[in-house]
Formats: sequence, structure tokens, C-alpha cells
Amino acid sequence: MAFQKSSHTFTKIHLKALRTNQFKILFALSFTVFINTFSFAQDIPKKGEPIEPKPEKTLDTVTKSLDSLVKIVIPETPKDTTVVDSITPKKKEFLENIVIYKATDYTSLNQRKQKLYLFNEAEITYGDLNIKAGDITIDYQKNEVYARGIVDSTGAYTQSPVFDQGGNVVKPDSILFNTKTQKALIYNSITEQGEGTVIAKITKKENDSVYFIKDSKYTTAENLDDPEYYILLKKAKIVPKKKIVTGAAQMYIYDVPTPIWMPFSFFPQRPANTSASGVLIPTFGEQNERGYFLQNGGYYFAISPHIDLALMGDYYTNGSYGIRGESTYALKYKFRGNFGFRYENLISSERGFPDYSKTTVYNIRWSHSQDAKASPNSRFSASVNLGSSTFYRASLNQATTGAFLNNTLASSVSYSKTFQGEPQVDFSLTATHSQNTQTQQINMTLPTFQGNMGRVFPFAPKTGTKKGLIQNISFQYNVRGENRIQTTDSLFFKKEMFDDAKSGFQHTIPLSTNFKVFKHFSVSASTNFNEVWTFDTVEKRYDFETQETITDTIKGFDSFRTYNFSTSIGTTIYGMFNFEKKGENKKIKAIRHVMRPAISYNINPAFDRYYDSYETEVVTADGITIDDIEYTRFEQSLFGSPNKTFSSSMGISLSNNFEAKVRDKDSTKTDPKKVMLLNNLNLSTAYNFAGDSLQWSPVRLNGGTQLFDRKLSVNFSATLDPYALDNNNRRINTFNINNGGSLFRLTSANMNMSYTLSSEGSSKKDGQRDASTEENIRNGGRADDLFGRSEDFTSKRFDPDAEKNNKDENKDFYNFKLPWSLRLAYAVNYSNQRRNSEISSHSLMFSGDIELSPKWSVGGSSGYDFKNNAFTFTQLRFERDLLSWRMNFSWVPFSSRSSWNFFIGIKSNLLKDLKYEQRRQPDQTL
Repeated sequence: MAFQKSSHTFTKIHLKALRTNQFKILFALSFTVFINTFSFAQDIPKKGEPIEPKPEKTLDTVTKSLDSLVKIVIPETPKDTTVVDSITPKKKEFLENIVIYKATDYTSLNQRKQKLYLFNEAEITYGDLNIKAGDITIDYQKNEVYARGIVDSTGAYTQSPVFDQGGNVVKPDSILFNTKTQKALIYNSITEQGEGTVIAKITKKENDSVYFIKDSKYTTAENLDDPEYYILLKKAKIVPKKKIVTGAAQMYIYDVPTPIWMPFSFFPQRPANTSASGVLIPTFGEQNERGYFLQNGGYYFAISPHIDLALMGDYYTNGSYGIRGESTYALKYKFRGNFGFRYENLISSERGFPDYSKTTVYNIRWSHSQDAKASPNSRFSASVNLGSSTFYRASLNQATTGAFLNNTLASSVSYSKTFQGEPQVDFSLTATHSQNTQTQQINMTLPTFQGNMGRVFPFAPKTGTKKGLIQNISFQYNVRGENRIQTTDSLFFKKEMFDDAKSGFQHTIPLSTNFKVFKHFSVSASTNFNEVWTFDTVEKRYDFETQETITDTIKGFDSFRTYNFSTSIGTTIYGMFNFEKKGENKKIKAIRHVMRPAISYNINPAFDRYYDSYETEVVTADGITIDDIEYTRFEQSLFGSPNKTFSSSMGISLSNNFEAKVRDKDSTKTDPKKVMLLNNLNLSTAYNFAGDSLQWSPVRLNGGTQLFDRKLSVNFSATLDPYALDNNNRRINTFNINNGGSLFRLTSANMNMSYTLSSEGSSKKDGQRDASTEENIRNGGRADDLFGRSEDFTSKRFDPDAEKNNKDENKDFYNFKLPWSLRLAYAVNYSNQRRNSEISSHSLMFSGDIELSPKWSVGGSSGYDFKNNAFTFTQLRFERDLLSWRMNFSWVPFSSRSSWNFFIGIKSNLLKDLKYEQRRQPDQTL
């Protein structure tokens, strides 16, 4: 310190002589005192530059150049001849980091008080510490930094301090910080801790990781000046990004105390985008048939950043229970997916009563998707939804509400691999599952193998395009193998399930070519060779004693081979109907009609050699005779049986497309607007030259279009039969028109329409899916909410970011317009196969939402069955945004699941267990 004292003395003596010099020299010398006091380097930093600490030096002569006119020479300081002990540790510098400071108006140094003043938009940075304020004072004698705001010309207090250390941000009215002890006193601070905010009158910063607060408020409200609720903390300890531990705490709603009081509390904190293990608080309620219950309680395991696990359960006081496990996993740029298992043991009524029953249901779901960039030549995917057919109808958990009307469950797990080259070869392995929840019939393939060799053009030129009949000749090779299982729900995954499994392979080699005729006609011709391998054949015989036909299954390899030939010719015809003459400006300018007629011819030879016969007794009017019955041993083959009869048929098809050109509403656009009238209108039929009767097949008509900016989708189809029916309602070889009827007999028809529209301000747009909708799809349900939505109000685990994504700072409590959305689905089916002439099904389903205000929304899902004159499943929904809280009410007025559900709770995931929920079901019907 000898050098520092001599420097002080020298500076003070020469300051009087330099007062007449420039202000710049005075400021530079004064700041030298400040720098020396803190053991800074001797160079005077410019405003805004970092101040770097340097070790003390013993100089013989130090020359300091202040400007080009003045030079100050610091005399030699006597050297200390004392030998420094080599063991003595080097003194730690007072400042260990770079100091950066700045201010907009001025930076002033008071040498006598040894204080540095920074005013207006002042900022100082030291290591991981950053302070911004309107007014900052640095007292380098006491090692303190004092920061506060400033009062502007209107008298408002502005530029309040912002204290940031290690990412922990505090916004107080003022702060006093000691740079040596790292302690601080913070007044009227606001700091974000996890999902909430702490508002404290006095905060004592003990060190980098511990804060003590007094008379503070903890809230998740957005309006911090007047929060709608808060938890008053008398005393608390904060460990930033880890936890808040408090003493007595009480909830206030708009400054009104509530009876919710806790002797102590613990608020776990965690950084954003991280997860932590913890208890999942259950939801409580009551059900008439099963008593009081707890749902969705359990434990969440944050195993790693790539995988988690939630184990949950339900319990009912009558003994029913359910367990559930759900896991989500992801590896960036590789894959992502989720897995879930659900099991429920359901008890109805009580033991001893006639309506007592006990059933178990389960459900397995798995979804896996692979990033396309992870492995371009191979891919693995899975979409599994299987289990008990009655699971969604019987499940008591509110999360399955939107899926209980599902009629089918489907699954698929596949792996595919591609081998690049000429030709390209690829194969896939797929396991599929299809389950009808009404009939409880299950069809599975375990597995299906599919191999394909790319198309080969043996006569194509090495360069240029392929032209003509010969150059376009190509062939390829396909192989398909299946192990197919048909079973029922009761035998699922039991030994009997595999007893009737069928296996086989099919090899196909198609040979084809195409070419042009007369410039406008496209001709294609192909022949197909097909070979089928099977491992089960049948042998039939007639038992004359029992008078029964006995079918024996023969185990062993067998095969058959078939081939066929087909050709087709088609063209495209364009027609334009102009409605606007020159000089006119009509709304409809023209209609464009595109027709694609095609005629095909197919030959399928007869393969009689694969057919056998057995003798049987036939009772006739003349008595009992012996007759021969033909059959093929391949009749139970997976890929069909060989054709017994020769077939020579011609197919006729016509495809139509209608498009209009209309005047655009925008007058600045000169080109007309294209409007689709009919997306497609197709007709097809066939004539069998080799048939003895009923040579014409029914005419099939189908079409579809999208109208009103693709908001209305319409699809229709019909089957027209040219043949008449006899008195027994069987088709006869007589045209219907020759039997006193019309040209065609309408045997079936159906039409489906869906209409989706919304106002401009609606939050739900076309094609937009929220997480609840995605959950319905994973359950096998619809992509819309026509069958209702999930009632899992408590956890909101399907859409955790919904509140974050829907935030709008400009929202008020009223609307000048009422945003709304509406979804309609209409379906009608007509059947007249055997003169029954009836509407087999006829229904209209609808779902909509309307925002009465940005805080109030009302929605509903329902439908009407016109055939049975009854409403379908109906759900009414009401939702109220209470800023930091939300309120939901769902009501199913009738059906077997009639109920209502009321919920009010805090949005924040941290405080979501501060809620009130009440559910009610109608009285049990005996």
C-alpha cells in the first residue's frame, strides 16, 4: 500500500496547480484516485469501457500522458528492501472481474466523499451482476452500490432498478448492495420465481443463493399492481430456481382474506423447460353407483430429459379401482412417442343384489414417430390402440368422454427398409389390428411382410425419354406374406386365438407397357403372373351315415399359379362454355368441363386343374340321387382361390370435372377467379362376354365437391342395377325396363356433408387442433368434437400450454363482435337391395363455440337421429376466464352418461391443486 499512499499525496499536491487546466485533466486525475483506491490499472478508461484490475507494481519512474499538452511525472517510489517470504500467499485483488459502467446524462466523481454518481439510464456490470436504474451511486469507501429510480418532469417515479444476478431478476424501488459481502437490502421488490411472482416490501439478500423476505405476496396473476389473488407470506426464505419455504401463509382474493390458511408451505421452483418428479394430487368426487372417488392421483417421475413416467390411479368407495401408466419419450432429430396402459376393475351395485356385476377392462396405447432425417432409408412407426371392446363405454375416467362413442379400435406397427440401387429394393414388416367394439370381432396380422423390386425397363434407351410400345415395356416383382388371425374379444391373447391362424405368401410379377395412338389416345396393356403359397389346404368328403359334409384341414405346403391379361384405352376431352361476349362483364364468365372416358378389357382364364369333386346325396322329387360337388383345396387361402370359370369382360368408366370462372370481387384483379363446381363425378360399369346371364354389372356413381371456399364438403354415391327382381326378390336375367320398371333400379345411395365455418375473430380456425383433439384421435375418435370433449378440467395434461398460447394482452371484458365457430356433419344412407326401400341411417351432428366476451365462452356438441327421432349424445360447455383462475362447467343432459361437472381453480400448474370441483350424476335407475 506504500505506492498507493504516495500516489494519493502526489495527486493532492498537484491538483491545486492544475485547476486552471482543462476539465478533462481534472476529471482524469480525480478518477485516477478512484482507480488507485480499488487497485485498478493506472490507465484512465473511457466512458463505457471495461475497467480491468491489475496487480500492484513498484515503479522507478512512471510517465502518464494525459493529452498532447500536459504531462505529469510521478517520482520514483522508494523500494522496500524487505524480502518477501515465498510462502506468503499473494493478496487477493479486491475486484476479480471486469467492471463496465455507463450513464446517459453524466458520470460524476466526488473525490472527497469517494463516490461515483451515474445518472439517467445508468448501468453497471460486474461479473454475473448487472444493475440498471435511473440513479446509481457507488461508495468505494464502504464498498456499497445504491440504486434507485428518478422522478420525471410529470412527477412520476421511473427507471426503477432492475437487479440481475445469475439470471435471478429482481425489480425493486431501490436497492443497497455491498460488493464485498455480496449482501443486499431490497425495498418493494418484484421478482419472478418459477411460474409465480413474489412481491416483497423488504428483501434481504444473504448471498447468491439465499433471500429472506418479509410481508410478501406470492401470486401467478398478470396484473401485479392489483392482483386478483395472492398468498400472503409473513416470513419466507427463497432459494432462487429451487424452492420457497414459508412460515404462516394465507390466501387473499382481491385483498379480502379467505379461510384458506397454512401454518407453513413449500413452493418448489424449477427453471423453464425442465421437469421434476413429484406427487400428482388426485381429483375427488362422487358417483351414485360407486360412491365417492379419487381420480388421477399418483406420482410423476422425471426420469431424464428424454423420457418421463406418470403412474396414476383411481379409487371408489364401493371397491372399484383403476390404474394407469403414461410415458412420453423423445430424442431430438431421432424419434418421439408416448405409451399408455389403463386397467380398471369395475363393480356395480353391491354383493348380494341381483344387479351386482364385476368386470375388468383395459386399454393399451402406443404412438411412435421417427424423424425423417434420422434414417432416410429406413423407418419405424407405431400407432396402437387396443384392449377391451367395452373400455371407452365402461371407463369411469372423465378423460375418455370424447371417445366413448368409438365403434372401432385400430393399430399398426411397421418397419420399412429401402436398398438404393438399380433396381431399387424395399421391404416392410407390419403388424395390424382392427377391432369392432360392437361385435367384438378382432382381425390381426402378425406380421405382414411386403417386398418390392423397382420397375425395370429392359428395352429403354440409356439416355433420352422412352417412346413407343417396346421401349415402355417394364416388369417388377412383389412378394407379400401374411399371418392372419381372426378372433373375438373373449379369446384375445389366449391359446385359442392362434389355433385358426392362416399363413401364406403371394408372389406377383406384372409386365406392362403403354403408348400413344392417334396422338390423343393413351393405351396400356399388362399381364400379371400370380403364385400363391399356402400352408393349410382342405379336403372334403361326404359321410353317408351322418349325411354331413366333412372338411379336413391338411397341414403342409401347397401352391397354385394363375395369370391374366388386361388392356385399356383412354383420352381426355376438354370443353369450354363461354357465357360472356366481348365487351360484357358477367359474373359467370365460363364453365370448364373435363371428361376422361376409358374402356378396359380383361381376360381371366379358368384353372380347372385345381378343382376336385366328392359325391353327395341329393334329395329330389324322384328320390335320392348321387351328385358330384366341385371344390378347390385352396378355398381357405389367404389370397383367394383359383378362378374356376373363364371370364372375358369389358369395363367402361367416365370421369368428369366441372370448374367455373367468375368475376373476382376484388376490382383490382383482372384475371377471373376459379371456382370448383364438381371435384369429380365418376360412372363405371362392366360387361361380361363369357357370362350366360346377368352380364351387365350395376352402374356405380360417385362424386364430390367442396364449396364456399372449401368450407362445405359434399360426397355422394349410388348404385344403379339394370336388372329386375322376381317375386322372391332375387335378381333375374331381365332388364328392369322390360319388367315394367325404370331403366335402372336404385339399390343403394348415400350422401355425406360437412360444413365448417367461423368468424374472423374466432380463436378456432379450420384444421386447427388442440392437445385435447389429438388425445381423441389417439383414442380412435374423431378429429372434431362432434362426439364431445374431454372433461379432464383439473390437470389439463392434454393441453398444458393452452393458457400460454391464448394470452392476449388486448383482451377486455366485452366484445364488439362475437367470435364463433360451427361444425356440421350430415349423413344419410338409403338401401333398396330387396325392395325394402328404407333409409338405413339419417343423422345430423353439430358442434359449435361462441365467445360471448374474451372471458366467456359457450360451446356444445349434439346431433339428431331423424330415423329414430331422438337426440344423439349431447354435451353443453361453459368456460369462464378468471384471469389467474378458470371456471368450467360441462353438462350432459341425457343419455346413459348424463352428468354435470363444475370446476374452478388456479391455472398455474404449481397451484393447480387449489381448486373446487363438484360432479353429479342422476339417481340410479332400478
